[in-house]
Parts: sequence; C-alpha cells; structure tokens
Amino acid sequence: MGARGRARTALGAVVGPALDRRHLLPEPLDRAVDAVRWAGPVRHGLEDRALPSATRGDGALLVAPANFAGQGWEWARAYERATGRPAAAWMITADPVFAYQADHSTGLEVQRASRAWQRRQLERVLSTFDAVVLEAGRPLFGSLFGFDARREADALRSAGLDVAVLWHGTDIRLPSEHAATHPLSPYGTAPLLRRSRRLESVARRNRRRMRGFAGTVLVSTPDLLAAVPGSQWCPVVVDTESWASTAPVLERVRPVVVHVPSNPLLKGTDLVRPHLQRLHDAGVVEYREAAGLTSAEVRQLYREADVVLDQFRLGIYGVAACEAMAAGRVVLSSVDTSVRDEVHARTGHELPVVETPAAQLTDRLTELLADRDGARRRAAAGVGFVAAVHDGRRSAAELAALVGTGPTSAPPS
Repeated sequence: MGARGRARTALGAVVGPALDRRHLLPEPLDRAVDAVRWAGPVRHGLEDRALPSATRGDGALLVAPANFAGQGWEWARAYERATGRPAAAWMITADPVFAYQADHSTGLEVQRASRAWQRRQLERVLSTFDAVVLEAGRPLFGSLFGFDARREADALRSAGLDVAVLWHGTDIRLPSEHAATHPLSPYGTAPLLRRSRRLESVARRNRRRMRGFAGTVLVSTPDLLAAVPGSQWCPVVVDTESWASTAPVLERVRPVVVHVPSNPLLKGTDLVRPHLQRLHDAGVVEYREAAGLTSAEVRQLYREADVVLDQFRLGIYGVAACEAMAAGRVVLSSVDTSVRDEVHARTGHELPVVETPAAQLTDRLTELLADRDGARRRAAAGVGFVAAVHDGRRSAAELAALVGTGPTSAPPS
C-alpha cells in the first residue's frame, strides 16, 4: 500500500466512527467531518441534459438533489403536466454511469469540491426557480453553506423562494424506533447493525437540523406521516403507461412468482426464499428471484409474472409495489395496518396489496391459486389504485400548493 492508500485508511479510521455518532457532534465539528470526508481531487462530472427555459415569476419548480428511484424526475414531470409550468429534477450522483433520468446531473465530487460550481448553481437557482423541494436532507450546494441543507433552505427562503423539504424514508426514519415496533425489522439484525447505527445518526441529525423549519414538509410514503408531524404526503409517482401489461394473470397451471429485491436484507429475501423454493421444487409455482437489475429489466420481469413479492420486514409500500400493481400483477407484501388506514383515510381507496406476513407466504399463495378469479380481481384493483393515487396528480397538487399555482386540490377519490 502506497502513502496515499495509508493516508486514506488512516482518515477512514478517524472519520468512520465519527459518522456513526455525528448527531452527537456540535454543528461546527459535524461540518468539519464532512469537509475532511469529502476533500480530494475532482475526477469526474456530468453535463446538463436539459434545463428549463424559465425565469423567476414563471412558477418554475426545482426538485433536488437526491432523485431516489427517479422520483425527482417523476414529480417534476407531474408538476408540469398539472400546471403547465416548468420544472426540473437535478441530481447529484456518485455514479456517472448508472443513474436515473434527470434534467441536470452532476458528479458528487464536483458538487462537493468545486466552489465555482456551487456559486454558479446558486445563481442559476435564484434566477430560474420560484420554488425548490430539497430532498433527503442532502445539500444541493456542497460546502457553500457548510453541507447543511437547513442553511440552504433558509438562504433560499430569505431570497424569496418557496422552499419545501422532502423525506424519502431512511433519511428521517429512526431504525431504533422501527426495530422496537416491528419484530421482523431488518434494523435489529446483525448484518445491518453498523448500517443501522449510521442511519440512526443521519436521521437524528436531519431531525435536529430541520426542527422549527417554517416551510412545507413533504414525505413520499404514508408511514412517514406519523414519523414527521405536520408533514404532507407527496405520493411516489409511477408512469402507468410504461409499466402496463396485457399479459394474462394466473392462467398458467404453474404461475410465475417474482421477487426482485433492491436490497435483500431490507426486503426480507431470507424470509421469502425457503417458502418459494419448496413450492418451486414441488412444481406448484415457478420462482424467479433477481437483483441488480435495471428499471427496464425489472419492468420486463414484472410483465412476465403472475405474482410479485415485495417486502416482508419494513411494513411499508413504495415504488416497487406500485410498479408491480401498474403492471397488473398480484402483489404480496407485509404492510402495517396503520399504513393501510392512512391510505384509505386520505384517498378513499383500499390498498390492494395482499397482506402477507412472511410466515404465511405458502398459505397465501395456496389461497390465491385456489381462487384465481378473486386474485385476478385483486390485480385489476391494483391497476386502478395506482392510476388513482400514484399517477402524479395527487403529488402535483401538493407541489402546486407550494408554489401557489393550480390545481388546488387532489383528484377525486
């Protein structure tokens, strides 16, 4: 190992433990940890793909900088469709090759290290947009405001912009609370203990920094409404047309059951596999499990499936379940009663995901195969549910309210 490698190892030994306890650090020291962690040469950047031709006063909206699962892009497009006003999704990414679609993409090292880029982006935001949605507590302008999204939000509000903060999940959800209330929580398992400590620290720091924030607070999944008091639900958006499938459901004697975990530890793949392997070996179903697929590959796999297994540890539903429902597949997952109640109360729709605790997977699949007509009705209900709740209209209503442009209400239930 060369001198540079030894220095990096030594730096990691100091910074790594600090990251696990950063919510306990005073703000100046916390920012100093970021500065040390992100110091280094700029090796790559990504060019603009498109920028809105807008100026302040046009009602233009910016969603940045996370774009998790491409949701920043989807929210921006939903806002444009609903209001006729321009919008953009800007993404800061560590991966210049594999990244979701965005209007503007920049390499993480550029955002963190280039003060010229930071100042230029601030000028562009102030001259172009009327409202900004800051995602996941992540800084948009790197070190310009000390890597602090709250300071960025306050600066933008002081300049006259409408600002919302938006939480996706692990950025604000406390693993300790989840583990205490969910017996199968992944955050209490040995493989995730280190990651859980780090997520806990990040979430506590985000909560501390945003305490007292006077702007709008949005969450992308209904389970977070209880975790973030006073927040509004901005549902995830699925392009229903691109996921739609005409393939029949449950007409094969041996149906295809698919599980595509974005993260096997979080999704509970270890709980799923034994049940499905036994059914597969017995010739009852054809089980297909895959990971690391592109969005296009997942779409094709869902279209070929009869049943999609989502997650069995978290108690939530999100983009993956909505995509499978949009494809017209029967979706099995374990979703908290409180989440289902929240969805019904806010939309008037029942969540058509088949409630399936991991221990009951075999029984639930057996029931579906015994009543295929009923299962097909459940699949059709899923298509209708996504079209009513996750096609972007409800999300656009929340975003439009931020900017003060129409529509003023969500679509009818």
